[in-house]
Amino acid sequence: MLSTIVVGGFFGDEGKGKIIAYLAKHDKPEVVARGGVGPNAGHTVEIEGKKYALRMVPSGFVHESARLLIGAGVLVDPRVFKREVSSFGLKGRVGVDWRCAIIEEKHIEEDRKDAYLKGKIGSTGSGCGPANAARALRKVKQAKDEKELEEFLCDVPLEINEALDRGKGVLVEGTQGFGISLLYGTYPFVTSKDTTASQMAADVGIGPTRIDDVVVVFKSFPTRVGEGPFETQMEEEKAAELHIEEYGTVTGRKRRIGMWDAKMAAYSAMINGATMVALSGVDRLDPSCRGVREYEELSKEVKDFVAKVEHDTQVPVKLISTGPEVSEIVDLRVEKIEGR
Repeated sequence: MLSTIVVGGFFGDEGKGKIIAYLAKHDKPEVVARGGVGPNAGHTVEIEGKKYALRMVPSGFVHESARLLIGAGVLVDPRVFKREVSSFGLKGRVGVDWRCAIIEEKHIEEDRKDAYLKGKIGSTGSGCGPANAARALRKVKQAKDEKELEEFLCDVPLEINEALDRGKGVLVEGTQGFGISLLYGTYPFVTSKDTTASQMAADVGIGPTRIDDVVVVFKSFPTRVGEGPFETQMEEEKAAELHIEEYGTVTGRKRRIGMWDAKMAAYSAMINGATMVALSGVDRLDPSCRGVREYEELSKEVKDFVAKVEHDTQVPVKLISTGPEVSEIVDLRVEKIEGR
């Protein structure tokens, strides 16, 4: 598999960061590129007990020899970006496409003061909505105009396509989730652009004929941060009984918890063109499966759920996350499991 796109199938927070980190470490792509909106999306990666929270740098940074790129479609907050580059020691590995739009202080102020965005929509206040609006009006600064980013500037589509021409692997990291896509989500309770695999390919400059795999990540118990419809949301008491309590990576807001949504999963898999499903949170279904790495060691309850997900989406489940640690995963992409 030369080029793979990873996107979220529900409302975000599906565990994409962990899946991307695993694929980066296991498959060792030459390039890991980030598409998506911008710093309003947070990915969490846990390795050997240490947690990394990222808003700009690709989660695939854990593969130490990978070139890390931020695609032209992404909004960049130079302060957030440079802080992460410094914190994780990534200088010399990261490139920012010169066409990226810049989030300025005025965009952040507008985002936080706008009663509609902050109150009704539940914006993260990171300036992404106003910056994307300014971009559409052709009134936004580009990365090439930002002196702080001068040393990081590059041509992301050129780097990616040249890597593919050499037969090297490319991993594209999507952000947010299908349910908050500007085009296909629960409008108006959505983010400021599309979040599907097609958009991620466009964000980093890969043509549709050059995509080998699309991995859609679903969480066993979907969650949603902020406002908006959530058809399968459960009562807080029920979530407490299941010992599920989560908070957003960027905002720290408490996530709403829901039950598996077969209809949404099927629609998401269809529009994203999923070739495989990554399923996270199965240890919430059955805590005895926490940390399991072999399919045979999964409980009947979890195996039955995997079969249901495959039935609902008509897409094979190839990655099963059994805990937050990057290594806690069942990888079925190569192995032929008897009876499956």
